[in-house]
This record gives sequence, C-alpha cells and structure tokens, in this order.
Amino acid sequence: MPQLSLSVLDQSVSLAGSTEGAAIRDTLALAQHCEGLGYARFWVSEHHGLPTIIGSAPEILMAAIAARTTRIRVGSAGVMLPHYSALKVAEQFRVLEALAPGRIDLGVGRAPGGDMRTARALNPNAQAAADDFPEQVRDLQAWTALPVHQGISAHPLGPDAPELWILGSSNYGAQLAAHFGLPYAYAYFFVDGQGADEALALYRRLYRPSERHPQAHATVCVWALAADTHEEATHHALGRERWRADRARGVIGPLQSPDVIASRGFAADEWPTVEAMRRKAFVGSGAQVADQLRALALELQLDEIVINTWAFDPAARRHSYALLAREFGLAA
Repeated sequence: MPQLSLSVLDQSVSLAGSTEGAAIRDTLALAQHCEGLGYARFWVSEHHGLPTIIGSAPEILMAAIAARTTRIRVGSAGVMLPHYSALKVAEQFRVLEALAPGRIDLGVGRAPGGDMRTARALNPNAQAAADDFPEQVRDLQAWTALPVHQGISAHPLGPDAPELWILGSSNYGAQLAAHFGLPYAYAYFFVDGQGADEALALYRRLYRPSERHPQAHATVCVWALAADTHEEATHHALGRERWRADRARGVIGPLQSPDVIASRGFAADEWPTVEAMRRKAFVGSGAQVADQLRALALELQLDEIVINTWAFDPAARRHSYALLAREFGLAA
C-alpha cells in the first residue's frame, strides 16, 4: 500500500494532581514535538463543561500552536458550529490563515461538545441551531473561499483559505461532506470503529466534486498508544480504561495514574467494559500498533490516519508518537 500519512488529535486532557492550565501548555509542547517527528497535521478539539477534556477554545489554542511551529498543519477537530455564527468562525480562521498561510484546517462538527445545559449556555437556541447545520456549513464554505458572500466579506482577505473539513461519527456527517465536496474525518475512537466502513463507503459513493477538492478525501481518528513493549503499553492504557469504566457509572474526572489504577484493580462489573476496550484497542509495541494501523488503512482504503493518545505520563505520550513516526518512516 502507498505511504500512510499520520496526523495527531490532542484533547488537552487533565491529569490527577496537576492543573488544567498545565494540560493546555502540554498541548503546545506536544505540537512542537510532533512537528519535529514529521506528522502532517495537529488538530485540537472543542469540549465544554468537562473536567477531563478541557480544550474549550480551539481557535485560540491553534494560534499559539501556529506561532510555535513552521511546517505542520494546525486544525480544529473540531469547532462545534451550532454554537456560533458561521461568519464569525470564518473570520477567526481567516485570521489564523493570515498568521500561518497554507497551514490551517477548519474542522467542524454538529455535536454540542458537552451536556445540553452547557450547550444552551453557549447558545440559548442550541437545538434549533443544530438543525441549521447544513446551512451553516454552506455559508462557512463560501466565506472561507470567496471574497464576498451574501454581500458580506470575511476579513482578512488573501490568496490562501483554511481547508474546511466535516467531522462526524455517523452517516449524517458523511452525507453532508459528500454533498458539499469536502474532506471527511470519521471519529473512529468515539464509537470503537462501529459504522466506519458504512459511513466512508457512503461518503465516497455520494461525493460531489468541488473546485478545491475534485476527489473525495477521508480519514479516521483512532485512539492508539505504543510503548517499547506490549506490557508497558497496556500499563499506560490503564488510565483511559479507568476513565471509560468510570464514565459508564456517570463519574468523570481527570486522568488517573496507571500505577494507582493497577494497585486498586477493576471491580467485577467493570471488567466487561475493560475487556471490550482491549479487544478493539490499538495498544502495544510500536511495531504491533503500526501493523494494526496499516491493516485498518487497507481495510478502509485510507492514505491518512489521525492518532489520539491519552497517557498520564506526558513523556509516555510523546514516546508513543515517536515510536509510530519511526515505524512509518515519517520525514522529520
């Protein structure tokens, strides 16, 4: 198969015993690290009201990342568009494009990025706005590509424009991306891969070529963690497993230390959740995870995969990205 391009999604995950501000600053350090390793893109997410995933303003974080990097594409994964005006988002990302010409990705999604109470605090008409998502995407596509739309300009104008992506974890986003002729990113890690093949097939079958994207372009975002040995990787993965088991009980908090989790273990009724995760996990040595990613890319006919990694130890997370960069021969 052709050379597989690798990108990064970082969610600024908070860690037990640390501060949320430290999580934001670690995202900046990780972006510089991954640029040095040869990753193609570095995306940051938008979530609200969560004590674990605390990246709430991707456009601001992107500006800081763009100022600290020179080559890697920087993007949102994504802006939760129903909370905002399409014109204002276009202006924000045109400013980012002026700061880092040719390096800005504008990924948008329809989900609230948090609970509905928080969504209504962001936009009192949150539910109705979600129904208007296709019209918002149409307007955003125009304002990021054209000098004037509806008699209004989204400044600053210039020869470069952000690359607009549709993000999703269902057939809805796939059909919308196909209709507008836009790249599509499937949130494989949200649903442990369920429905990915159907959504991508639908996207490719319905794709309507656009001027900027004459051919369909799709990727998936997976959660993966590599270490020097399989045993070490499974140990570091305990943090996410504990988080998922807690979330199933309605408890959400910072990522915990794998040493603490290993000493306490899991309750009997939590093991089905943990075992289901492990059956589908991209966790192991660098070579093992690389083989899994290649197999997935072949199965889904992809030339790019976005990797999201949680680890309590920032050094373990950086090492995971380094191991995969080496396995795939990324050009630093």
